Amino acid sequence: MTLKFYQNLGRLFYAIAAADRHVRKEEFDKLKTLVKRQWLDVDSIEDKYHTDGAYQIEIVFDWLDKEENLNANECYKAFVNYKNEQPHLFTDSLKKLILKTANAIAYSFSGINKSELIMLAKLDMELKK
Repeated sequence: MTLKFYQNLGRLFYAIAAADRHVRKEEFDKLKTLVKRQWLDVDSIEDKYHTDGAYQIEIVFDWLDKEENLNANECYKAFVNYKNEQPHLFTDSLKKLILKTANAIAYSFSGINKSELIMLAKLDMELKK
């Protein structure tokens, strides 16, 4: 794993939350909960401040959200490009955790809407390649 891996997950999860052009507090809160409960145990990589690398997911998500006017599809494409460049990092168990996290984020505010559903379906197909 690398910090770039987690940063790209932050882009992906932001894209899922922003698919409907609105990132809700509940979506970010759900992401923070899942990072703490599931992503911190994935590996032991740390950033230069000796913080678990998985927190890069939250940091990038939050940064993208504050930037505003960012295109969710562009963030999604950036993740797919990274995945295609680094396929060895995407084990079956990580793919399942990525889908589980993405679905939980989408579901966290009033269930999954059409734009989120479309992006989740694209992600599911992409991770099966």
